[in-house]
Amino acid sequence: MDAPGDPEGPRPPAGDGSAGSAQETPRRLSREQLFVLISTASLNLGSMMFYSILGPFFPKEAENKGVSNTVIGMIFGCYALFDLVASLVFGKYLVHIGAKFMFVAGMFVSGGVTILFGVSDQVPEGPMFIAMCFLVRVADAVSFSAAVTASSSVLAKAFPNNVATVMGSLEIFSGLGLVLGPPLGGFLYQSFGYQMPFIFLGCILLLMVPLNMCILPNYESDPGEHSFWKLITLPKVTLIAFVINSLSSCFGFLDPTLSLFVLEKFNLPAGYVGLVFLGLALSYTISSPLFGLLSDKMPHLRKWLLVFGNLITAGCYMLLGLVPVLHIKSQLWLLVLILVINGISTGMSVIPTFPEILGCAYENGFEEGLSTLGLVSGLINAMWSVGAFIGPTLGGFLYEKIGFEWAAAVQGLWALTSGLAMGLFYLLEPSRRKRSKLQNILSTEEERTALLPDEIQP
Repeated sequence: MDAPGDPEGPRPPAGDGSAGSAQETPRRLSREQLFVLISTASLNLGSMMFYSILGPFFPKEAENKGVSNTVIGMIFGCYALFDLVASLVFGKYLVHIGAKFMFVAGMFVSGGVTILFGVSDQVPEGPMFIAMCFLVRVADAVSFSAAVTASSSVLAKAFPNNVATVMGSLEIFSGLGLVLGPPLGGFLYQSFGYQMPFIFLGCILLLMVPLNMCILPNYESDPGEHSFWKLITLPKVTLIAFVINSLSSCFGFLDPTLSLFVLEKFNLPAGYVGLVFLGLALSYTISSPLFGLLSDKMPHLRKWLLVFGNLITAGCYMLLGLVPVLHIKSQLWLLVLILVINGISTGMSVIPTFPEILGCAYENGFEEGLSTLGLVSGLINAMWSVGAFIGPTLGGFLYEKIGFEWAAAVQGLWALTSGLAMGLFYLLEPSRRKRSKLQNILSTEEERTALLPDEIQP
């Protein structure tokens, strides 16, 4: 992995010759960069383990407490809703709060509320149990939002010329969390009961806090002049945000629905249901570093990775439950195969989003520094949260009304729409830029012509 030797060095615009810049930098990681990698890896692992640990057993446990599928979907989805709001706030005020403090404090609070979630089974069923679940999920969403927004900004600051490569490589730990979460959660739940998965994971998160307090660098930066509104209203950024929404919605859709579908269709025990999620997690883990490296070495391919990854994801969801009109019998091996392809296509689409938005921001006058990185990181987290809220909420409702097969197909339509819209934008982008250049040239000529009579007067 090529990494710049000086994290404070000049940053070329993302998407323009970043591969060449990376080749001019030394290959050895500095001590500071190594510590940033360790801190971000620990967060990715912990956050994805908690994100995925609920899938195999919580929906069934909640059903036993008298909670409907729609409310279960809302419990999953409220995490994303508050993550959305918190990401925008933390991204805007990152440099005021301090990236290191935001990272460490977020991880500490998250560890505590994860343990608290484990005692929710002691709460009486009905409204009190539902309120407890919502309260803990909201607190965890805000705390993890702080940590993730800070970590993405610090990572991009430490590796300015290799953002996609490093982020793609660290998705190994996100994928590892997705891989370990479902089977580990299912095993601990089967062996020791409801409380143990949350207590185990909460303790791991709390043990990571002193480590990150010691090793995470403390970057300083001046507040920037630009806002989320200016960033999100850039046409290219708006469409990429739509793509991020569709991808996160697809991921979130599986949380309250897939385990119930597998239990009902294939009669698997809870411990084995977690293994079904491995197809998605492993393929995403393995493919993400490759797409990150490809994205940095060949920046011109980023847009097509993003577009085609989204279109393939759309196809996967239309085939995930095998819509009845296809008249194909659902089989477990086919379901796992589609999840594997979906993991690859998601990595193909997700990895280029950060450098694409960052490059667009620089092209439109955003200053280089931690302030812009905080805006981009917060925006991506917020847009991911929009889809992650809609996916489980709508998924739980549609599962209840029309079944998993049709619900998955409806979910795929969102990814198809965003992929086609993004592809159309990229196809029209060259002609739009030519028109913009021509208008600039004509306006310059008009100004010179207007000044010319004054210049030749005696």
